[in-house]
Amino acid sequence: MFKAIIIEKDEAGYRANLKDVDESQLPEGDVTVRVSHSTLNYKDGLAITGRGPVVRKFPMVPGIDLAGIVEESSNPAFKVGDAVLLNGWGVGEGHWGGLAQKARLKGDWLIPLPSQFTAQQAMAIGTAGYTAMLCVLALERHGVTPEHGEILVTGAAGGVGSVAVSILSKLGFTVVGVTGRPEESEYIKSLGATEVIDRSVFSTPGKPLARERWAGAVDVVGSHTLANVCASTKYRGVVTACGLAGGMDFPATVAPFILRGVSLVGIDSVMCPRADRLVAWQRLGVDLDLAKLNLITNEIGLAEAISTAGQLIDGKVRGRVIVNVNS
Repeated sequence: MFKAIIIEKDEAGYRANLKDVDESQLPEGDVTVRVSHSTLNYKDGLAITGRGPVVRKFPMVPGIDLAGIVEESSNPAFKVGDAVLLNGWGVGEGHWGGLAQKARLKGDWLIPLPSQFTAQQAMAIGTAGYTAMLCVLALERHGVTPEHGEILVTGAAGGVGSVAVSILSKLGFTVVGVTGRPEESEYIKSLGATEVIDRSVFSTPGKPLARERWAGAVDVVGSHTLANVCASTKYRGVVTACGLAGGMDFPATVAPFILRGVSLVGIDSVMCPRADRLVAWQRLGVDLDLAKLNLITNEIGLAEAISTAGQLIDGKVRGRVIVNVNS
């Protein structure tokens, strides 16, 4: 038996509870992992609270991230005792995920835990930090350098935003953060931002083109915010889009793209090829100041994950939440 958060949906409604689960109930897979840590991401919050159509089958164990030790393996790439981590691949949505003390998975979804990180540190980074790194890599791939000007990061007090600000500032970029929580301004600046702007500047309908300011951007919000960010991006600037906290719509015009040559780059972390994941995690080991992880993270036990999920969706959680599944 092991403990897991189980999401159920039936005539009695939608609910998430911490339960004891028999190992025989684990889904199919060629690697069984004894999980030590998971995280709470925005998608996990939607799954646990039922506020978004994230879960595709029931019952479901949420948790799109996990780190732990291989307990059983018929996959030649992994042996018993290997330290591994997982981000995405539909885990926690269509396949039982990481908010449990055990997980059975396809070995193709796993990567070795990088030597630079403990399991706890890897989950402090999690999908949010790995996504932030994918955004930074996309900016670099499109030629954005610190000399080009300021980089805007929306949702800067959240998981993706906190890591993005930290990485970009360490790489020498001038970073401006956006948040709807002005009380978090000093926190965002402590991560490396030179300025913090209230999200109200971006969250309402704006002009097709605004004053050029940003050389690049990392956006986790979508909707009017993304449209306004694109409208105020400099000639040949690059905007990376990786979230929809403000909505899935994109009420914009083509003006920034055809008059200023702005590039809008979509970032998908869920099905990202393994080779790109390995590059992202290798770069995280170099470009993320691990000393700042303590500023970014808060650790909770598995039993606290359900209540914390609602706080996360309500925008009341700073940075990253690590879940110690054994406490």
